[in-house]
Amino acid sequence: MSLDSRSEPDEMKPEYDIRGGVRGKYYERYRQGTNVVLLEPDVAEVFHDSGSVNRALRALIAVARAEAKSG
Repeated sequence: MSLDSRSEPDEMKPEYDIRGGVRGKYYERYRQGTNVVLLEPDVAEVFHDSGSVNRALRALIAVARAEAKSG
């Protein structure tokens, strides 16, 4: 892209129109942070969504805490 191309007419496609966008729509979610975890295929076969993963991990946490208290 040359510096002269800035003076050329806008070539943005109509489907890229962002005039109806909402400023800050995802700000709070972004501020809270996010953890993206990639599951191996064999694990993803069992856990199809974040809810099932969270339930399994909470159960594991409960077992680990119970073991720690009894050990």
